[in-house]
Amino acid sequence: MPIIINLDVMLAKRKMRSTELAEKLGITTANLSIIKTGKAKAIRLTTLEAICEILDCQPADILEYVKGEE
Repeated sequence: MPIIINLDVMLAKRKMRSTELAEKLGITTANLSIIKTGKAKAIRLTTLEAICEILDCQPADILEYVKGEE
């Protein structure tokens, strides 16, 4: 998939564990894991906004577009 999720990077920079972020977001660790691994087909903008609020970052810090090979 050409969209890379860099949530682990931001969690490490903020010295926060996945369980803590999931708790603050009000979602299960399993659902957060689906987002982190890129297996989610979509993410709500409200969820993205909450992640950015909690981690004090921009959406571009979490989502990265990588052009596919031609």
